[in-house]
Parts: sequence; structure tokens; C-alpha cells
Amino acid sequence: MIAGATHTGKTAYAQRLLEKYQYPYLSIDHLKMGLIRSHQTHLTPMDDDKLTEYLWPIVREMIKTAIEYKQNLIVEGCYIPFDWQKDFDKLYLENIQYVCLVMSEQYIEDHFADIQKYASVIEQRLDDSGLNKEDLIGENARNLKQCIARDLPYILIEEGYKVE
Repeated sequence: MIAGATHTGKTAYAQRLLEKYQYPYLSIDHLKMGLIRSHQTHLTPMDDDKLTEYLWPIVREMIKTAIEYKQNLIVEGCYIPFDWQKDFDKLYLENIQYVCLVMSEQYIEDHFADIQKYASVIEQRLDDSGLNKEDLIGENARNLKQCIARDLPYILIEEGYKVE
């Protein structure tokens, strides 16, 4: 599982892993939009605070199924709760690798134009006008705090971050 705030490079990282290992990946954003567009939910893309609660039970069971079928699956997205481990017993946990991508405040300050520039390196974002530096700094700071508090692995992006 690859978690992290918006624009941290989750999809690009998943794509690199797919190319290197030939493991398929699931973009939770694709699942979200499929459920929204098919009217399977009343939620909208603006309901970020409710989407984790709605999407996680589905994603969790997809992960369990992949493990039971002995299949590799990279899952990437913003909608992985920080207490995800409570939903899996030991057998599943032994087969799950997790990382959260986190950009430091200084990285965001120094590279905000680049973050915007590379936002569509893997996927064409339809509307990215709502992205602002302050929200991005806050979200990354909250994610880092949660990772540290829960002893979850994370990659702190402080200097170079190449999107190939």
C-alpha cells in the first residue's frame, strides 16, 4: 500500500513498481470515481473527509482477496486510514507492505511550482486549481505526525524527488 497526501507521487511510485515488478496496481481514485459516476454513492469528489470511511471497507476486502489468491497488488491512494492494521489478522499483515509518502514543509515551500508541474505526469488531472501550498503543507504535516505516532513506515521527501 502506498499512502500519502495529494500530489506526493503515489501514482508515479505505483507506476514505477508496476514497470519494475509487473505487479498491477489499484488507484483508489479510480474506484472512487467509478462509484461516484455510477451513482453507487451520494458522495462527491469534494467529500474527502467521508470518502475514506466509505472506500476503505471495499479496498480492505480487495487486499484480503489478493492475499488469499496469492496475488501481488499495489494499492495507492489518499484513502487508506492510519489505523489500517486493525482490520487485518496476522496472516494478512505478514503479506502487506505499507509506506506513506510525505513531503517536508521546506520541500513544498521550495518546490511548489514543480509539484504543480508534475501533477499530471501519470494521470491527467481534470481540475487542479484547488491545490494550494498551505493546505498541502498542513496535510503532509498531519500525515507525518500520524506515521510517527503509529510507527508506520514513511518516505520523507526533503530534497530531490525525481519523477521519471
